[in-house]
Amino acid sequence: MECFIREGLPFVREYETPVIVNVVGKTIEEYVRVAEVLSDYPEVAAFELNISCPNVKEGGIAFGTDPEMAYRITKAVRTVTRHPLIVKLSPNVTDITLIARKVEEAGADAVSLINTLLGMAIDIRKRRPVLGNLVGGLSGPAVKPVALRMVWQVYRKVSIPIIGMGGIVTAADALEFIMAGATAVAVGTGNFKDPTTVSRIIEGIEEFLGEEKIFDITQLRGIAQQGF
Repeated sequence: MECFIREGLPFVREYETPVIVNVVGKTIEEYVRVAEVLSDYPEVAAFELNISCPNVKEGGIAFGTDPEMAYRITKAVRTVTRHPLIVKLSPNVTDITLIARKVEEAGADAVSLINTLLGMAIDIRKRRPVLGNLVGGLSGPAVKPVALRMVWQVYRKVSIPIIGMGGIVTAADALEFIMAGATAVAVGTGNFKDPTTVSRIIEGIEEFLGEEKIFDITQLRGIAQQGF
């Protein structure tokens, strides 16, 4: 956190883009401390709680896979900041809607989903797992159908906005998420392959709206849900 304050904030100060700080920690106290301190800096517009990381005090489980833990951490952070609070949900659960409802109940202003899926790879020559941690986060186009399905499900269970993410690399991908119920979308892995991904997506969405004679993109939000 001290490094971010020293090096990160001066950098973002040069831009007009609102900055959402993604917060990660090993304990609830760490999340609370970061949000409490950074709330005093005008450069910080909002917080996104990444609750898919190990919680040492609870035997190594992830905050994001336990509804009660997700509630507790969201509630704790909510008490120390008035900033918009987004909670990033883990897909590595049986029912993601349970987590979504609990964080909404705890005071989250929005949810973002999904985080990466757990995956692994094995080196057939060495006969050993490729990753030193054995498993890692799978992202990119491979996870898009799972992410889209989860956005669809969560939209039906919560009233707060959803930020959809997971394999979005084209305008069509982004529009699918919006039609499933997302208020906004995020692009992650796609930027590593092509830094112009976001620009292309925006241009593609504008072209689509023009072709369909749609003047307000919010008309498309959740439209695929109608009749189901």
